[in-house]
Amino acid sequence: MEDNSKLQQAIKIYKALGEPTRLKIARLLANEANLCCSDIGIKLESIAGSTLSHHLKQLTDCRLLSTYKEGTYIYYSLDRELIGKYAPYVMK
Repeated sequence: MEDNSKLQQAIKIYKALGEPTRLKIARLLANEANLCCSDIGIKLESIAGSTLSHHLKQLTDCRLLSTYKEGTYIYYSLDRELIGKYAPYVMK
């Protein structure tokens, strides 16, 4: 039987990636690591800052993104091991 915590993790990941903007963010970070929110916003263009922050929080909450802070900026990277396990399509 599947470990319930792993099942819950998979559900959170698939739910997060089921939203097109979050999938675009994950695919962007698969190609470019350590981007701050403003860099992601510039590369994805038509996303409001508050909406982008919400999407980044959703992806971080399900542990798809790792973060580090430098000054006032938070930099985001994709957890390649986790994405490879649950959604390898993102890495293409």
